Amino acid sequence: MKNYIIKRLAQLIPIILGLTFLTFALLYISPGDPAQKKLIAQGVATTTEVLEKTREEMGLNQPFIKQYADWLVNLLHGDMGISYKDGTPVAQKLEKGIKYTFILATSAFVLSIIISIPLGMYTAVRKNYFSDYVIQFLCFAGNAIPNFLLAIILIYYFCIRMKIFPVIAKGTIQGLFLPTLALSLPLISRFIRQIRVAAIEQLGKDYVKGARARGIKENYIIIYNVLRNSMISIITVLGLSIGTLMGGSVVIESIFMWPGIGKLVMDSITARDYPVIQGFVIIMAIIYVVVNLVIDICYHFLDPRIKE
Repeated sequence: MKNYIIKRLAQLIPIILGLTFLTFALLYISPGDPAQKKLIAQGVATTTEVLEKTREEMGLNQPFIKQYADWLVNLLHGDMGISYKDGTPVAQKLEKGIKYTFILATSAFVLSIIISIPLGMYTAVRKNYFSDYVIQFLCFAGNAIPNFLLAIILIYYFCIRMKIFPVIAKGTIQGLFLPTLALSLPLISRFIRQIRVAAIEQLGKDYVKGARARGIKENYIIIYNVLRNSMISIITVLGLSIGTLMGGSVVIESIFMWPGIGKLVMDSITARDYPVIQGFVIIMAIIYVVVNLVIDICYHFLDPRIKE
C-alpha cells in the first residue's frame, strides 16, 4: 500500500503541473490587458506612461514561458499573486472563503450520504413496488431541477412565504440549512438511482442466493454483503460528485450570499480579477486530483485484488 501511494503521488506531479500550465495559458490568451484592468480596478488613470510602468512591474513584458516560470515558482512558495481589485494577496482572500465553502460542501455531502445510501438500498430491495416507483419519480424530478432554480424556490417558500430562514445566509448556522439543501437534493436524487443500480446487480448474484438458502437473515445479507460489495461503485459515484459539489457551490453561494470561495470567485469574474480566478482554479484542480487519489486508495481497502 505504501509503495502504491508513493507511485500515485508521483503520477500526480505531471498532472498538477499540466493543470497549472493550462490555467496560466488560458488567462494569458484571454482578451484585455491585465495591467490596464489592474489600474482601472484601483481607480488609477491609465496613461501610456503609467500603463507601461505597471506592465513592467507585473512582468508582462517578459516572454510567456518566463512569466509562467516566475508564476509557478511563486505558487510553489505559496504566493498566488495580488488581487487587482483591492491589492490583497490572493492566498489570503481564498483562505477566508474556502473555510465557509468547506463547511457548506461537507454538510451537503454528509446529508447526501445519510439519505441516499439507505434509500438507494431500500429501492433496490423493494424493486418494482409502489414505494420504489414513488422514490424513482422524486429522483427524476430532483435530478431535473437545476440547483439555482431549486435555490430560488427554497428562498421563496422558506424565507419569503414562511419566514423560517433568513434570505441572506451571512455564514450563520441558520443560514446554512437552505444552501445545503439546494446543493444536496440534486446529488441525493442522482446517488439514489446509481446506488439502486449497483445494489440490484449484487442482489442478482449467486452468493446472495446461497446466503438466503443457508437461512442467513435478509438484513444481514443486505448490510454486510450487498452493501459492502456495492461500495466500490458507490465510492466512485461519491468521489466524482466532489467536482459537481464544488462547482455548484459557486452559484449557490452567490444566490444565498454565503461568504465562501464561490461568491468570491463570482465577484472576481465580474471584476475580471484574474489572479483570484487563477488561484481558485488551481485549488479546485488540486482538490479534485487528491479526492481521486483517496478514492483509488479506498479501492484497495475494499477489494485487495485491485492492484492498479
